[in-house]
Amino acid sequence: MSNPSEAIVVARNLQKVFPAPRGSKGEPIVAVDDVSFELHPNECLAIVGESGSGKTTVARMLVGLETVTAGELTVRGESRAKGVKHLADRRRWAREVQYVFQDPYSSLNGRQRIGDIVESSVALHTRGTPGKREARNTARDILDSVGLGSQFAEKFPHQLSGGQRQRVAIARALAANPAVIVLDEAVAALDVSIQAQILNLLTDIRAEREVSYLFISHDLAVVNQVSERMIVMERGVVVDAGATAELLANPVHPYTRSLRAAVPRPGWKPLRRERLAVASPSSESPAA
Repeated sequence: MSNPSEAIVVARNLQKVFPAPRGSKGEPIVAVDDVSFELHPNECLAIVGESGSGKTTVARMLVGLETVTAGELTVRGESRAKGVKHLADRRRWAREVQYVFQDPYSSLNGRQRIGDIVESSVALHTRGTPGKREARNTARDILDSVGLGSQFAEKFPHQLSGGQRQRVAIARALAANPAVIVLDEAVAALDVSIQAQILNLLTDIRAEREVSYLFISHDLAVVNQVSERMIVMERGVVVDAGATAELLANPVHPYTRSLRAAVPRPGWKPLRRERLAVASPSSESPAA
């Protein structure tokens, strides 16, 4: 593993608290509580958990879509805890960290052709304003790199399949040439065969560009395929962390065991979490 000083992203005791819903008498909602992790160059770190675990909130803080309540969050040594106030800083941050959403259709401009979507991202994030032809050629090269030939450049998002739209979303992220791409349930809405294609594509992109991934998912089978390390979150707290292969082979916390037990396999029978919690004498000791 790389030296901690070489980490691209460092989170220390990260916390996010949302106010109680307006008009309610409830307590503020602690979505993320005391979360720490590092993401190193050319690494895939997975954050795993069910809906409501806080994993997406961590991702949104990293890209500036949510502010940090407490703790520290840095990218290449620069703090992102206070948010961004100026457009120039927001663009600079976007060149370092890009976000790929679960539903690419909602994040793509339905009135723009695919080529124009990627081309506008190239023009926005390239230092020094590229010429129209240069930006277009770069956009076509990026589309080719994600498996979308030149014929797709003239199409609109509604003319593409779900897998093709996700390739466009990845291409748009690559146009910024980022150090980190956050993939938030990026293959969850795709069928298994298309999932495999996108995961293979992501592996190829890492090999070619040495980009790092923060991979947000609830699917341990997918996480096992793409990540070297993982942290497991439950109700805003990290309950397990370690090398992906080791953690999935020997999960310590009962919540991690329940997630693993939920992965369908030959002879699979779902187990209630209560039964998993007492399945092992070590279940009372959560991993750090």
